[in-house]
Amino acid sequence: MKRFILPFVFLAGLVTLLAAGLGLNPREVPSPLIGKPVPEFTLPTLADPEFRVSDRDLKGQPYLFNVWASWCPTCYQEHPLLMQLAERGVNIVGLNIEDERADAIAVLEKGGDPYRVVLVDYDGRSRIDWGVIATPETFLVDANGVIQYKHTGAITWQDWAEVIAPKYQQLLTGAPRG
Repeated sequence: MKRFILPFVFLAGLVTLLAAGLGLNPREVPSPLIGKPVPEFTLPTLADPEFRVSDRDLKGQPYLFNVWASWCPTCYQEHPLLMQLAERGVNIVGLNIEDERADAIAVLEKGGDPYRVVLVDYDGRSRIDWGVIATPETFLVDANGVIQYKHTGAITWQDWAEVIAPKYQQLLTGAPRG
C-alpha cells in the first residue's frame, strides 16, 4: 500500500508546482536592481564613438533606458511606439548592444531616432551589469539615477498606459511612489 501512496503524493506535489508555474507571467522577470542606482558606466555614443557618456551625465530627469539591437526582431516591433513616446516628450536613452555600428545607424535612419542619446555596448559588459537577458528590455530610471522599474520584452500601448506611464508621471511630478 505504501508503495502506491508515495508516488501518488510525489505526483500530486509535482502537478501543484507545475500549475503554480503556469500562473506566472514570464515577462515579469524580477530585477535585483530595482531601487538601486544604475550600474556605473562610461560608454561611447552611436553618433560619435569618440564621445563618451557616463551614468552621472544622465542624472537630473527621469528616463527610459531601452536596450536594443538591430538583429532583434522584437525591437523592430517596439520601435514605432518608442517614436511616438519620444514625440510626446518622453525622455528615452538607448543602449545598443553587441551590434555593428552601421547596422544600428541604419535602423535609426530608416525608422527614426527616438533616443536622446544612444550608448553603445559592443562587448556586452554593460548589458551584463544591467542584468539584461534578452532584447528589448526597458528600465525606468528616476532623476537621481535609481532604477524604479524593469520591463522585459517589447513595450505595448497597454504596458505603457497601465504600468509604465503612471510610474513615469509620478517621477516627473515628484509624487511619492507606491
